[in-house]
Amino acid sequence: MTEETGVGGMARHVRVVLVDDHRMFRTGVQAEIGETARTGVEVVGEAADVDQAVTVITATRPEVVLLDVHLPGGGGVEVLRRCAPLMAASEDQVRFLALSVSDAAEDVIGVIRGGARGYVTKTITGTDLVDSIFRVQEGDAVFSPRLAGFVLDAFASTDAPPVDEDLDRLTQREREVLRLIARGYAYKEIAKQLFISVKTVESHVSAVLRKLQLSNRHELTRWATARRLV
Repeated sequence: MTEETGVGGMARHVRVVLVDDHRMFRTGVQAEIGETARTGVEVVGEAADVDQAVTVITATRPEVVLLDVHLPGGGGVEVLRRCAPLMAASEDQVRFLALSVSDAAEDVIGVIRGGARGYVTKTITGTDLVDSIFRVQEGDAVFSPRLAGFVLDAFASTDAPPVDEDLDRLTQREREVLRLIARGYAYKEIAKQLFISVKTVESHVSAVLRKLQLSNRHELTRWATARRLV
């Protein structure tokens, strides 16, 4: 397969930074999209937390950043906040595409409000991810199916979203585990999905139950369903 081509048959090329706290996932994405001669995507840097991300993005000035939502140091929203000048630059503008396991409305809306040009989930195929990267490079907004509805609803409303004090007690990772538990995933499946150990999953579940004052996963599922988090 030849390199991606654009209008007029010219070869397309985009410089990309990968930001995700899971090294194995970054390696997988690099293998899937980073063969420049085939895809037109050149991965020029990687980062595993907020500070690394800001440093690498500032140094390399990529055209597109693939940004995980949940990162050590403040999450994807903090990266967006600290890189705001790069997004607003008249030259060498950096655009962000969120790439996350989470499909929760608050995560989607949070990074879009922060300045990201799109949001796709990690179930996306390599071919579709490459297409999404080029679309973001060209200035389009890109979303996985159904996620666009969250954004349209949020920006169509003039009311601020209600504060859920119980949910606010949970960390971003605990919220991820909560949703997967509520969807019926086994601990081993959650561990594989989030690239963490089963023991870590168990610790997160215990913390969620304690913070929400719930007794078991059945109560947790009812709690999450009542708040439309599933």
